[in-house]
Amino acid sequence: MPSPSARHTRTPATAPVDATRRGPLATPAEVAAYLGVPVKTLYQWKYRGIGPNVHKVGRHLRYRWPEVDAWLNAQATYDLAV
Repeated sequence: MPSPSARHTRTPATAPVDATRRGPLATPAEVAAYLGVPVKTLYQWKYRGIGPNVHKVGRHLRYRWPEVDAWLNAQATYDLAV
């Protein structure tokens, strides 16, 4: 008889996102875990128009990983070695 814990193989929603297993679209929870911010922050950034580009798929919000990475790279445009 299998142990009860062997049946639960899903990873928790707070697990870090593995870059090699990412699909083309990400949920707000996945992007929030990747960026290390609360999901609520993503919704605030969307409202203010300052966060990564977000797309509506039906009634759901989805992010494209290349756009998230491009937005993240654009955040580090200042030089600290001045």
